[in-house]
Amino acid sequence: MATVVRLTRMGRNKKPFYRIVVTDSRKRRDGGWIESIGYYNPLSEPETIKFDQERLAYWKSVGAKMSDRVAKITGK
Repeated sequence: MATVVRLTRMGRNKKPFYRIVVTDSRKRRDGGWIESIGYYNPLSEPETIKFDQERLAYWKSVGAKMSDRVAKITGK
């Protein structure tokens, strides 16, 4: 199974926030996920980014790929 760390959209119309999740790469963006490791809120002032660095490091160590956006906002 190819795993990927990516964002899944939550919230309502025009008020999005995102969860940082680990999921199977073949699933849809908002499909089921394996583990939620944080969240990202681009609309708050300043932007809120909170994630579990230990779990992110673990998933990277077992071969999970990171999406471009998650790599950018986590600084990894």
